[in-house]
Amino acid sequence: MEDFKKSLKMPLFGNTFSPKKIPPRKSASLSSLHTLDRSTREVELGLEYGPPVMNIGGQSWKFEDGQWLTESGGNGSGRELQRLKKRNVQLEEENNLLKLKIEILLDMLTETTVEYHMMEKEVEEIKTQHRRKK
Repeated sequence: MEDFKKSLKMPLFGNTFSPKKIPPRKSASLSSLHTLDRSTREVELGLEYGPPVMNIGGQSWKFEDGQWLTESGGNGSGRELQRLKKRNVQLEEENNLLKLKIEILLDMLTETTVEYHMMEKEVEEIKTQHRRKK
């Protein structure tokens, strides 16, 4: 039994932990293009930067102002549709704001009407009390 306990205490691979040294990392890019400025890269590689364009199902899409827009044959119906949708959203927001303002005004009118009726009632009570005294 003691031999078994001693065998548990003895480490299998030695007492000390010594990891292998890691070799230094290689450069992230072996290309020297990152050292060139934009105009030199454009001349060297012939790159023209612009909005991304893709063709899906025979329809051309262009990414502008944070949205994908269709480039239909030149009549601009895709752009017009996007513009109308954006205008529709603006008008709906304005309509909701106006509805809220009307609701607030109606609440104010109701409150004022109640106050008026209460004051009118008080005036009538004062008149009746004044008539009784005479």
